[in-house]
Amino acid sequence: MARRCPLTGKGIQSGHNVSHANNKTKRRFMPNLQQASLQSDALGGVVHIRLSVNALRTVEHNGGIDAYLLGVSNTGLSDDARRLKKRITKALAKQQAAA
Repeated sequence: MARRCPLTGKGIQSGHNVSHANNKTKRRFMPNLQQASLQSDALGGVVHIRLSVNALRTVEHNGGIDAYLLGVSNTGLSDDARRLKKRITKALAKQQAAA
């Protein structure tokens, strides 16, 4: 499983541990990825996704997974996120046609 957030694209960064004597050793900064269950109003159920805590805060700030995905462009999204966005768009179009 890749250590990359599907919504924001946050991934592993590299840097140094710096000692008091200014010795530098390589280290990796891992993104804070969590398994989350987000309620999708358009799909009428729960979507399980592994995303960074920063992305989770952004999704909640924008009013849910539906509003976030519809408001962001496809260029920064992973393939799974693009598929989810397409499912949400189709579900909303189906609801509009029924109404």
